[in-house]
Amino acid sequence: MSLTQQEKHKLKKFVKDLKGFQGRHTEFVSVYIPVGYEITKVIQQLQQEAGTATNIKDATTRRNVIDSLERMVQHLRLFKRTPPNGLAAFSGNVAAQQGKQDLQVFSIEPPIPLNTRLYRCEKTFLLDLLIEMLDDKEVYGLIVLDRRDADIAYLKGKSIVPLLKTHSEVPGKYKTGGQSAQRFARIREGAAKEHYKKVADYVKQQFLENKNLKGIIVGGPGPTKYEFVEGEFITNELQKKIIGIKDLSYTGDFGLQELVDRSEDLLAEEELVAEKKAMQRFFELLSTKEGMVSYGEEEVMTRVKQGAVDLLLLSDDLDDEKIEEFENEAEALGTSTMLVSIETREGNQLKEMGKVAAILRYAIDE
Repeated sequence: MSLTQQEKHKLKKFVKDLKGFQGRHTEFVSVYIPVGYEITKVIQQLQQEAGTATNIKDATTRRNVIDSLERMVQHLRLFKRTPPNGLAAFSGNVAAQQGKQDLQVFSIEPPIPLNTRLYRCEKTFLLDLLIEMLDDKEVYGLIVLDRRDADIAYLKGKSIVPLLKTHSEVPGKYKTGGQSAQRFARIREGAAKEHYKKVADYVKQQFLENKNLKGIIVGGPGPTKYEFVEGEFITNELQKKIIGIKDLSYTGDFGLQELVDRSEDLLAEEELVAEKKAMQRFFELLSTKEGMVSYGEEEVMTRVKQGAVDLLLLSDDLDDEKIEEFENEAEALGTSTMLVSIETREGNQLKEMGKVAAILRYAIDE
């Protein structure tokens, strides 16, 4: 399951905030409640732990642990039932100055269903389960080839991750020496088949054991890609994973990028496409109807507060505080917000333009 950019941003900010705290002893409480688990049972366990904590010898640590557990219990009682995806909650004395007390409780319903039950008292909050959720696990396999070259890569989230390149021994189209046309054609066909077999072996090595592989997309110039896919070079298991074949103008790195661009119909559910389409719409309006768009922090915030923004585009490179400020203003006025990754070309363009842009509900002429 892939997270949306907004889910990822919210979780990343939550983890970043909690990572900054450090306890003096094992007095930070971390609680993970899995999907469907009764929250009342967790409350009972924490109350028992608070009773056991009275045996801690150090008075300051004892007070902090008991207070943290009691504050956690108070917080959990606010929930009538465990949220649909479970709950991760953390409590502790986060005061920066020794001898002071600043008891805080933090909780989040994870964007991915939580299946682990955990209670722990440590010097830091245990965040590994949440950090794991930030890693894009689902991937698509990309294969770009012609008779001379082949590139194999993953599309992971919004990033193209090159795996390997290979070059064939297929001779050029024109024969040399005294070879007959038929013999030369046979040589070329034989070399092409060896090339396809080699590429298929690499594909098997890279893709077959990957349980997170959602599909494979093949592309390239000319008929080569069809010869490769239809020629029974690829194993049956991976053959079933092929979700599309695309005509391309290029091979190599340009070909991989072109393959992703031309696979929007196949990746329609992937956020990559939604972001690219929104940014392409913005740039199209910028060049044809400039009054329908806005960019730059100050100008866009003015348009948001006017209620003139239809879609707010925020770079994920923008400061967390700024993102939160824009999102709050947009939410109050019913404006849609999209976080745009800098891992795409369009996302980098937004970053260079000031990290904030908007498509407006109506044209505004200056």
